[in-house]
Amino acid sequence: MLNILVRSLWNRRGTAVLTIFSISISVTLLLGVEKIRKGVRASFSSAVSGTDIIVGARGGQLQLLLYSIFRIGNAPNNLSWESYYEFRNNRRVGWTIPFSLGDSHRGYRVLGTNQDYFKYFRYGRKKKLEFSKGEQFSEVFDAVIGSEVAKNLNYQINEEIIVAHGTGKKSFLQHDDRPFKVAGILRPTGTPVDQTVHVSLEGITAMHVDWESGAPPMEGENLSLEEVIKLDLQPGEITSFLIGLKSKIHAFKIQREINSYKEEPLSAILPGVALQELWNILRTAETGLRVITWFVLFAGLLGMITALLSGLNERRREMAILRSVGAGPGTISFLLIFESTVLTVTGIIFGLLILYITLFVSQPILEAYFGLFISVDSLSYKDLILLVGIVFAGMLMGLIPAIKAYRQSLADGMTVRL
Repeated sequence: MLNILVRSLWNRRGTAVLTIFSISISVTLLLGVEKIRKGVRASFSSAVSGTDIIVGARGGQLQLLLYSIFRIGNAPNNLSWESYYEFRNNRRVGWTIPFSLGDSHRGYRVLGTNQDYFKYFRYGRKKKLEFSKGEQFSEVFDAVIGSEVAKNLNYQINEEIIVAHGTGKKSFLQHDDRPFKVAGILRPTGTPVDQTVHVSLEGITAMHVDWESGAPPMEGENLSLEEVIKLDLQPGEITSFLIGLKSKIHAFKIQREINSYKEEPLSAILPGVALQELWNILRTAETGLRVITWFVLFAGLLGMITALLSGLNERRREMAILRSVGAGPGTISFLLIFESTVLTVTGIIFGLLILYITLFVSQPILEAYFGLFISVDSLSYKDLILLVGIVFAGMLMGLIPAIKAYRQSLADGMTVRL
């Protein structure tokens, strides 16, 4: 039976190869989309790797996550430096990173922070920020830019940067009297860090030292750079801050303390919980993507049944000869079902090969340039169940031509049709 099957497929090798290729691509897409989905979730989570709590002004937790970590949207309000300082000195807190947002440079967000940002901030699998050129800021008007900012704007070390007031791509209010100088360029991380211009908190304060209510000083009334640098540039308020705890078991306690803080209304969120809320919002899109891949798989199986049915008329003589040498209708039906199963299993094997070769080749590229880590691990229990289901689906697809072949008589196969 196996010899007959191999010879039969070899005689129709063109159609068989196309069928196997169709199923292979379907399996690759089906499993690949699932791995990418998990990788995207892991990469989003990696943007706040090692951070236990995010604190900002009172508002929604998803809003706080988006503007603090992903630079999307704006804060409803700022929080005072005194409040930040109090929680920074909490005995359960290991480290903090303050953020000050609200300005931009040619469409890229400007983030005011301090040296702790480069010391404690982690992304991916708890990776530290690394420099491709230069070093972290040390002067008031030093800036450290992300890799994408440097690449898209063709910036080098010591390049001058003019920061604009506000976060829009175009702004009529420029801090052109107090330019920053590029002191360092970060390596690609695949996170919002790549699209950010980092300056010191003192630099943010120095930019706005003689501004009032968001308006620049009148001509001739602004202070010189030398005068500004001599001032006390400690910020009066910041946008948000990250907390790393000495022990994660204190996370809920610290969160309650911050949320019930009486001095001013604050919000403390757990990044994992906020990300889960984000996934719930995006669940519809993920479902739609899965539906598309299932339709691709169905199209592949449908192509196989079409090939079997279309080839059935051409194989009437073959079936009749098999019947004449003793093969019963059941044997012929089994041969077609077995053939569809072999095509499906072969398609799955090649699909897995394509998937793992693609993942192995693309993994370092995706991680280096997009911060997207797709693990090349073995198939999960759910994946194995899915593949077994595809094999059974392939067998069922073979039932239709098998039933048709079962009903054909020996005389019908020997009849010459003009």
